[in-house]
Amino acid sequence: MARYTEAVCRLCRREGEKLFLKGERCFTPKCSFERRSYPPGMHGKSLAHRPGRESDYAKQLRAKQKARRIYGIYERQFRRFFAQAEMMHGQPGPNLLTILETRLSNVVYRLGFAASRAQARILVTHGHFLLNGRRADIPSMEVKVDDVITVAETSKDTTYFKNLRDEAEGRTVPTWLARDLTNLSGRMLRNPERAEIDGNLNEQLIVEYYSR
Repeated sequence: MARYTEAVCRLCRREGEKLFLKGERCFTPKCSFERRSYPPGMHGKSLAHRPGRESDYAKQLRAKQKARRIYGIYERQFRRFFAQAEMMHGQPGPNLLTILETRLSNVVYRLGFAASRAQARILVTHGHFLLNGRRADIPSMEVKVDDVITVAETSKDTTYFKNLRDEAEGRTVPTWLARDLTNLSGRMLRNPERAEIDGNLNEQLIVEYYSR
């Protein structure tokens, strides 16, 4: 399975908007999208001035690709999540977004324990977090209501986690999560509602893409 190793700012430029893939850097003038908001590639600048009418398929594809890139998920895994969402009670679109939001790496990011989803994925993979007291090193693990995420005791002495309390204090936590910076822990209070998930995502177009 291939891993994307090029500059992630190219992904933002391809989608024509900031996806906030590099954390706090995206909020500074250093953000590449601020300087070059046109699509990447040799003809990117000229294409930006000649926008054509997108087909329905192109709109569906872009909606799916945007969601994949925001959450850092491979196509095969994303397709599997959609199949899971279809089998759940309710509409598949909102179900899919709930699955994406409640992945362990995303919850770590939402708790403010990482500056970006990519960083959260690395921290989880390296075994820095416990889920309900047990070591959890799989970013895609599902976090359920009342589950508790804590920083492992062996990790609290590292420089990153020693500074985390001050850095995380300014990061907003959604209302479906509770954070305890003193103990470097968090709890999932309930499943997120649609209004609490990225409003730029169009789950209906994603459903249409996979329903072709």
